Amino acid sequence: MHNHSIFDIVVIGNFTRDTIVSPSGTRMVDGGGFNYGAHVAAMMGLRTAAVTRLAKEDSRVVDALVRLGVTVFPVYTPHSTTLRLYYPTSNPDERVLSVTETAGAFTPQQVRDLQSKAFLINGSIRGEVDLDVIRELKAKDTLLAADVQGFVRVVAPDGTLVYAPWPEKEQVLSHIDIVKTDAVEAEMLTGTADIKAAAEIIGGWGPREVVLTHRDGLLVFAGGQFHQAPFCPRQLVGRSGRGDTCVASYVAKRLTASPQEACIWAAAVTSLKLEAEGPVKRTVADVEELIERVYSRL
Repeated sequence: MHNHSIFDIVVIGNFTRDTIVSPSGTRMVDGGGFNYGAHVAAMMGLRTAAVTRLAKEDSRVVDALVRLGVTVFPVYTPHSTTLRLYYPTSNPDERVLSVTETAGAFTPQQVRDLQSKAFLINGSIRGEVDLDVIRELKAKDTLLAADVQGFVRVVAPDGTLVYAPWPEKEQVLSHIDIVKTDAVEAEMLTGTADIKAAAEIIGGWGPREVVLTHRDGLLVFAGGQFHQAPFCPRQLVGRSGRGDTCVASYVAKRLTASPQEACIWAAAVTSLKLEAEGPVKRTVADVEELIERVYSRL
């Protein structure tokens, strides 16, 4: 009996209720990497599942994904993870995050019965997805991807989210096929601001492919080769969820395409997402048109 995957991709992560405070005002956004990622995979027509933890009062997020055709496996918790994202200036890379509540940690039981071609671990804070869950996923015949954000960010005593050294990094990354990082995290982990050098160092810790987002686009290190593609949004509106959208579109495309094609695809999807607040609401045709119009000429 072969593993006939029920799903193409399963995205795992806590829902986050985000309050975004910036010079232009304050607004509430339904966040969580799993949410941005599931929207991408659903847009691509993949058999998509989302595994999440959230308060019952936020079940509208589950309903919205179900309407898109996503199969959702929620665990309802006393509180949803609640984040405050403070952007003091117009520079989107300058931000202060703080945590007021959390929906807690995933358990191996939450993923034990799921079969999928790929699993994407997209946590917000260390402790959400521990090694026991990763080992449970690694036991499956699957492509395993993870965003380092959910391992290097911890809640400081004052409630702010800060980067902390990651003692388990090689233990975790030895199980991961595709790892996603941003330029800030990559420098924190490797000590170098050179993104190519950082990607190679991270690749040396175990993952087969490294997806690194930076201000201007993304860099992929796969099979000893680098691929790069810029972000080219017409306007920059929806900064929150950039990395989540990027890694999900890379992993989803990677099921059927080369690293180079997946790199361009992810850059194009992310560019369209950056043009609007919230998860990507465009179509595959929109992505293909952008690739034809811009990326095929680079």
